[in-house]
Amino acid sequence: MQTTAASDSSLLHAELESQQQEELYHQLLLQTMGKVPTENPDSKLIRPQPGMCVKTQSVQDNQKVFVNICQSSSVPPPPELSTEELVDLLQSEDPSGFKVPMSLGEPHTELDNSSQGCTAYDVVINQDFFKKCQKDQLFLQFVIMVSLEGLENKYQLELSRDWKVLKNRKFLGSVTEQNIRTKSQPVIQELPPHREPVTEASRRPDFSLRVEPPAGDPQFLIAEVKLPNVHSSRSLVLDVGEDRLVLSARPSLYHLDFFHPFLVDQESSVAQYNSSTQVLTVTMPVVSS
Repeated sequence: MQTTAASDSSLLHAELESQQQEELYHQLLLQTMGKVPTENPDSKLIRPQPGMCVKTQSVQDNQKVFVNICQSSSVPPPPELSTEELVDLLQSEDPSGFKVPMSLGEPHTELDNSSQGCTAYDVVINQDFFKKCQKDQLFLQFVIMVSLEGLENKYQLELSRDWKVLKNRKFLGSVTEQNIRTKSQPVIQELPPHREPVTEASRRPDFSLRVEPPAGDPQFLIAEVKLPNVHSSRSLVLDVGEDRLVLSARPSLYHLDFFHPFLVDQESSVAQYNSSTQVLTVTMPVVSS
């Protein structure tokens, strides 16, 4: 009788845990779809200061493109880096390991000096880092390259590297406010405060990607990751980027790091771990593809 009671209690606990996870998932999914207002959003509006205007062109159609590199103290600075360290970084096999925090604005149509239509983008970087770039030509070239790459990745562009900094113009168009994130929010509950280091024992789990709806413009990108022997979401550390997903399972069971061909809303993405099937489902709203 005691064994039966223990079994019933265990089943009831599992059923309640599953129900709570399901309710949490549906609540987050409703929030993702815009049906539940988000309280205390971890973002704020900023009005950046003009910095410099870079002229280049789109490789696809040879149309003029202007990049307004702006400055704001609200954008965090990148890690400290000397000129010598930057040289070593650019000569390394993976220079992308150094990240420059920046806010990439939406394209806006403007008129150039010849009254011809053109496209402009606003890129906002940290104010102190901008000043450093003004004093060091290598940093200046580096931040321009990073800005171009960021715009290319976000908007599926191909921009010419034959660019020119305009001497007598700090901004093309009018300065507009940008909404920047002030805090990253986890998309899976009960995460530990640190990332589990990747070791040789970590394995790449099986996973699949699909878009919803299957036809027409994609609204959601859904990743399903199979995680045998992972019994609770407490073991998982998940980061969702704009075009990247990184997952670790403790203790050194699995590690997954991949890029996908979509731009997603990382702050509105949600995740659910089904401990019965041992499958993690990550639902990511698609911004553009």
